[in-house]
Amino acid sequence: MKDAKSTIEAGKAILGIEFGSTRIKAVLIDQENKPIAQGSHTWENQLVDGLWTYSIEAIWAGVQDCYADLRANVKSQYGIEIENLAAIGISAMMHGYMAFNDKEEILVPFRTWRNTNTGKAAAELSELFVYNIPLRWSISHLYQAILNKEEHVKDITFFTTLAGYVHWQITGEKVLGIGDASGMLPIDPETKNYSAEMIEKFDKLVAPYGYSWKLTDILPKVLLAGENAGCLTEEGAKKLDVSGHLKAGVPVCPPEGDAGTGMVATNAVKQRTGNVSAGTSSFSMIVLEKDLSKPYEMIDMVTTPDGSLVAMVHCNNCTSDLNAWVNLFKEYQELMGMPVDMDEIFGKLYNHALAGDADCGGLISYNYFSGEPVTGLTEGRPLFVRTASDKFNLANFMRAHLYASVGVLKIGNDILFNEEKIKVDRITGHGGLFRTKGVGQRVLAAAINSPISVMETAGEGGAWGIALLGSYLVNNDKKQSLADFLDEKVFAGNAGVEVSPTAEDVAGFNAYIENYKACLPVEEAAVKYKK
Repeated sequence: MKDAKSTIEAGKAILGIEFGSTRIKAVLIDQENKPIAQGSHTWENQLVDGLWTYSIEAIWAGVQDCYADLRANVKSQYGIEIENLAAIGISAMMHGYMAFNDKEEILVPFRTWRNTNTGKAAAELSELFVYNIPLRWSISHLYQAILNKEEHVKDITFFTTLAGYVHWQITGEKVLGIGDASGMLPIDPETKNYSAEMIEKFDKLVAPYGYSWKLTDILPKVLLAGENAGCLTEEGAKKLDVSGHLKAGVPVCPPEGDAGTGMVATNAVKQRTGNVSAGTSSFSMIVLEKDLSKPYEMIDMVTTPDGSLVAMVHCNNCTSDLNAWVNLFKEYQELMGMPVDMDEIFGKLYNHALAGDADCGGLISYNYFSGEPVTGLTEGRPLFVRTASDKFNLANFMRAHLYASVGVLKIGNDILFNEEKIKVDRITGHGGLFRTKGVGQRVLAAAINSPISVMETAGEGGAWGIALLGSYLVNNDKKQSLADFLDEKVFAGNAGVEVSPTAEDVAGFNAYIENYKACLPVEEAAVKYKK
């Protein structure tokens, strides 16, 4: 505690802030890259005019409350104020669309990753680029706005992601880490910059609309991990810390998306490593040795924060429906007058699921709170499906919901492992699904038929990951690669606890997923008729 206090007092602590879907989290780390304080703020997206968004006011009120919570945590633990920092990093949920005019005013409400209204644009761009362009990528949002003939497009002088926006506002720099940038527009792995060929194709495509801008004019500059991305301005310091204690001049690392920070937090930036993040949404990231043989609609090609090619399977839905069912059991417990401990409820129900049949007794769950591009649905309806002859009991019920949380992830990863024959040495899991020891790990191992490691630090998540990128910016005295820096300075040989799949679990999950795919028309009907 004394060391942590002196680190903060000397201005040597590093701050990572991540804007997640349901929580903004701040983590302060010391020179050994260990968390020493944290703060958080809970928030929710809003559905406005049919599109998911967070208001500009919510963004700043949220980060200020999160920082205030961090200050309070530092004060209660160490009895001091945060006056100065060694570095800051900003991360956020990836992609989406934030467009600004020459007065730095946002032109339309922030369109988040969750929106699936960009189908026509994504399909046309995928064909034009001969490259999979997902619905949530910034270029899909921009082109869809053009196709919709939206008035604001002519006034764009800059567009970016949420992480890029916050970084710009606190440093004045219109830049983006390469991992997040790879979800705005595809990256050329040779140049480590946006694909010049695709920029040229896009400019030619939209030329008939007569806009005054070219795509290069309005994109943020691409930076690799460790490169100079600017410093905290006086105005930026006030935007984070309304109390006025935080001083300007702090170096800020390139802003990254939550996929990039997840890779860092799980030490999965090296080729032949991978990680799975499972929370409100889920995604897997496999760092490739070479490009895939062809584009796949289910697989997004992004990069690590230092520019290696990554195959990403992104699913819009993961634990939201599972949590909703667990909350139903909480209500029942309260109704019966029993004390409620959510960790105990999750632990008991998750572990009980392991006593169920490997194929969930025929039960199926669709956890679609929103649309799911991997399975071709633009909207979702949470749905539980069974026949009268299925084995309906609590263990199978919970197991079906756990399987559903990674079911879509399995569909995408089956392409990588079965069709592309991708080889991995290690996959690490992190996020809320893995909080109950061993359960989420075992389910995921069965789903993708691969050993899964979980580290003690997995719960630290992306805020810790972006803090580590801040550390890489200012503490990389040996000029090491990011992978070597993480191996030697952060993880020091810790590979976590590994769980391997059993043949019975793999066969059971395969049976479940065939049933799941066969019954997708039921989910489609629910979307069509349940309004």
